[in-house]
Amino acid sequence: MKNEFTAIIEQDGEWYIAYCPEIRGANGQGKTREEARENLAEAIVLILTDRR
Repeated sequence: MKNEFTAIIEQDGEWYIAYCPEIRGANGQGKTREEARENLAEAIVLILTDRR
């Protein structure tokens, strides 16, 4: 089963910050939009795994 979540990505200076409004505490950052998105995806997996 595949889950889909919203990723909000904003630039803050040289960094990109990503967060997911559906999952409290899920956020990531990176030097590129893709790196921030990948880090957010990893955070979501860790949070959902911990909540099982």
